[in-house]
Amino acid sequence: MVAPTKQKAKVTKPNILKPVEFEAAYLKMGIYGLTGSGKSYTAMLIAMGLWKYVCTVTKKKPKGIAYADTESGSDFLYDRFKKELNIIGLTVAKTRRFKDLGDIVDEAEKENFLLIVDSITHYWNEFLFSFLKKHDIKRIALKHWPELKQTWRSEFADKYVNSKIHMIVCGRSADIWEDIPDEEGFLELKKVGTKLKAEGELGYESNLLVEMELHRTGPKIGEKWINRAWVNKDKFDRMNFSFFDSPTFDSFLPHIERLNIGGKHRAIDTSRGDSQEIFRDSNVGYQKIRIKEQVLDCISNELYLIYPGRDEESKTSRFKLLEKILGTHSWEVIKDIKDNQKLKEGLKTLEEIRKSKEKK
Repeated sequence: MVAPTKQKAKVTKPNILKPVEFEAAYLKMGIYGLTGSGKSYTAMLIAMGLWKYVCTVTKKKPKGIAYADTESGSDFLYDRFKKELNIIGLTVAKTRRFKDLGDIVDEAEKENFLLIVDSITHYWNEFLFSFLKKHDIKRIALKHWPELKQTWRSEFADKYVNSKIHMIVCGRSADIWEDIPDEEGFLELKKVGTKLKAEGELGYESNLLVEMELHRTGPKIGEKWINRAWVNKDKFDRMNFSFFDSPTFDSFLPHIERLNIGGKHRAIDTSRGDSQEIFRDSNVGYQKIRIKEQVLDCISNELYLIYPGRDEESKTSRFKLLEKILGTHSWEVIKDIKDNQKLKEGLKTLEEIRKSKEKK
């Protein structure tokens, strides 16, 4: 008797693509700038205006404004807006503990608060400091970043994007530096812009990103200074690259009125897990590439630790040291070196030079 052949089970793939729905119902706004640029003040104006706007659109009142306060800014803002805030309601959590931030978001969502986070930079700094303390290390290395980024995302970033509350996140301004080739083809570190000083992807996750600055109204000494808001990103593309002097809630209404306030909100589906199954257990080639990238980054960092200046003398010293150790001062040639061991030995030499210099 011939045994029946086994039929292969059909693998049914999930239907991931679905008809489009407009599911952006909450403001997710980032505000950053230097000290005195008006971040906190502008955030409160927007939050109060948004509270009134939501009441009008939905015929329902949010419970009030919640304030995650790391700089005692809520004290001064409450004193300034006491009359309105007594009607709206203001609750405050004065803490810089990153672990508290996730709980604050959860509580604000549960209680139906509008939430201001001011400043996210303090939470980011405490997050990094706690990691150093936990692992008893002095510096964060490249190998630590995957864990840091994943933890930040799961504990805050995903909540920021997906939570069913309006959130305004304030932060300090940080410079963006890049190696730019000069006229002779040598790389020179130059400032190319500014960003929100927090985890690197937070600015991308905001639907509305605004940079605040102090702006003088005229060239003469004694001219008036005002707060100016630059819209660096508006995902609705209603206000991109525009600016507002002494901004108020109405300044950002073109973005806010496009939100589906009172409707369904779902930004990113985080329930589907990750993609581990598509990778082989051993991926030696990828590991080699990652190791090379890490070594190159460490070499660059060591050079700037040994000669940290941005003047011509420091730049020339870095080039000479690089040529002495790896036989060339061209970063493009160094990136093409196939021998990872040679790069590791070069890095070790640089580390020894740096440690020797620190002892002197």
